[in-house]
Amino acid sequence: MVRKPGRMYRRITGPAYTRKEFIAGIPQPRIHEFEHGDLSNKDRFGYVLHLVAEEDCQIRHTALEAARVAANKYLMGVLGGNNYYLKIRVYPHHVLREHKMATGAGADRISSGMSMAFGKPVGTAARVKAGETIIIVAVDQQNIDKAKEALKKAKMKLPTPARIDVFPKSGQEPVSG
Repeated sequence: MVRKPGRMYRRITGPAYTRKEFIAGIPQPRIHEFEHGDLSNKDRFGYVLHLVAEEDCQIRHTALEAARVAANKYLMGVLGGNNYYLKIRVYPHHVLREHKMATGAGADRISSGMSMAFGKPVGTAARVKAGETIIIVAVDQQNIDKAKEALKKAKMKLPTPARIDVFPKSGQEPVSG
């Protein structure tokens, strides 16, 4: 897997590398479930909270999975399985590459440094623009504070500053965020 820290993949540089039919050996994204909670009756909730990115960045699939697990675990423990709806809105399409340099004794005979360094696929990332929604949570009015806390926990796992916006569904009174 990836040897470099996440901060090395945070910035968006160059064009997206997404043509998976031409790339061999891409690891599967860690995130498998994108929706949680009450899936059959998700339109019954009165308020929707959005976790919105404030800067352009790349979010690795492992960070998305960590944010999903943190938010879902908190909501499941506090509200139960049928009192919320959570959805991850971004998908990690961009393939991350890493040039693995040979290290150790005798590496000077094997490695040619960074010449022609293209790299092998080591993971995927979602490219997020400023103002784009990353996660949404739908709850009733009495559970807005708990949903804010869940999104706050998820926000700590992401490499970009984010804000939480609260939107009422039609026919509801607005709540100050």
